[in-house]
Amino acid sequence: MKGATVQVAWHCSEPVLSLDFHSQSGLLATAGADHDIKFWSVHHKENGAPTVTFEAALCYHSKAVNVLRFAASGQLLASGGDGGEILLWKRSLIADEKPCWRILKTFQLHVRDVLDLAWSPDSALLMSGSVDNQCMIWDVATGKVVQILNDHQHFVQGVAWDPAGEYLASISSDRTCRIYARQSAPKKSKKRKITAVESLFTCRQVLAKTEVATPTITTTTDGNVKAFKAQHLFHDENMPSFFRRLAWSPDASLLIVPSGLYKMAHDAPSFNMTYIYSRKDLSRPCIHLPAPSKPVVAVRFCPAIFALVKNVAEKDMSSGFSLPYRLVFAVATVDSLIVYDTQRNCPIVVFAGIHYAAITDIAWSADGRYVAVSSQDGYCSLLAFSKDELGTRLSCNEAPANVSSCLPETVLANAQQSLTATSAEMSLVSEPGGLVDHDQSPPDAACPRPLRYRRITLAALPASLPPNVLEQPILPISISVPSPSPLKTRKITPVALAEDSR
Repeated sequence: MKGATVQVAWHCSEPVLSLDFHSQSGLLATAGADHDIKFWSVHHKENGAPTVTFEAALCYHSKAVNVLRFAASGQLLASGGDGGEILLWKRSLIADEKPCWRILKTFQLHVRDVLDLAWSPDSALLMSGSVDNQCMIWDVATGKVVQILNDHQHFVQGVAWDPAGEYLASISSDRTCRIYARQSAPKKSKKRKITAVESLFTCRQVLAKTEVATPTITTTTDGNVKAFKAQHLFHDENMPSFFRRLAWSPDASLLIVPSGLYKMAHDAPSFNMTYIYSRKDLSRPCIHLPAPSKPVVAVRFCPAIFALVKNVAEKDMSSGFSLPYRLVFAVATVDSLIVYDTQRNCPIVVFAGIHYAAITDIAWSADGRYVAVSSQDGYCSLLAFSKDELGTRLSCNEAPANVSSCLPETVLANAQQSLTATSAEMSLVSEPGGLVDHDQSPPDAACPRPLRYRRITLAALPASLPPNVLEQPILPISISVPSPSPLKTRKITPVALAEDSR
């Protein structure tokens, strides 16, 4: 494997807030505080290190773009910004068979920043989480909200949609993670009509606190009993990140939640933690993954499913999972990336000391060859795996029957079929917008000219960047991660204030 912080001006030195891979073309899309969405092709240098080449930009948001996510079909892209708007982009082809992205719809109901987005498995619905404390579920075909979830009391910083379509998950800085379950629509009566808002999802579980032992001993008729006190599972609003991106596994069997905080006892020190919940019991975590000294801000599963590795040392086999295949996932703390699988109890790789500011998002390529992270320092880092380094990918014929529908190629085919069935309901808006190759003139009428068109030159960055890669498969509890954070100074000019005459 090879890893590097790619030395290009990703978003004009502004923070890179989100990124995602397109499942078909392999293009990496990034979103930044410069208001733009940019597309990059990922490839290797001669020495095998990953690098990128700028391809095109989408310029329509008026403020910072906090999140972007491709639909499973690969034909739609959703982006959410600081203005509370959600833009829906549709992929089409221009005359020379090059892809062009045009604005399909604009969703505007959130009154404050949109921080995270999640697509339904069939790409028909979209879930958003915002600083206005609300989650909204949007109908992509009509552009209307079908349900508003307003249970959280603080910023909603992460949302995730169960690949099986049964559950939703959201996490907030109010220190709770909420699990919503799909409920069947009640029978209609002549006197009262049942709306979609009343029959979609309802809160099934609130993950907020756990009980830990206290030093207090209470004497009862049965003897001495140790008292217990409830402790919060998650960090509060003072966690140094605006994002808490949680994730479901591609087979829908696991939910991994970041920003965990764990105590062995009431008076014991707290540890940063990642919680893994089993679909069979979403009320309590089945596995606790300790993190380094910084909080966990994002989790992302590799879309591919792998065969079990043979001849794994017995000491590495006690991972707590009993799956007939391997899932691979990445955990991002504020300043490091840790890659795990479900067969071993130690990380595959630790990628640390790579950014001066907080990491904001993670993305996997569809084939599992690349994992990328974005950061507020304005750069992105890439970790490239050689062919079969993570293991042998399972095909539809090799995978168990219950997970074959979760493989990337099956998900893509199903999502495209669903999109084709509903495409007649969608209509392009008349707003300008589009994706333009930076080496060509604007496209013709087949692809409307974007609101802003400009040539972008990638500037080389100074060579004095943080160290590249630490590829050491060690337990994360023992990781000592450098956290360089140079202080920025500014000149303050004193101003004389007039004395109150009274």
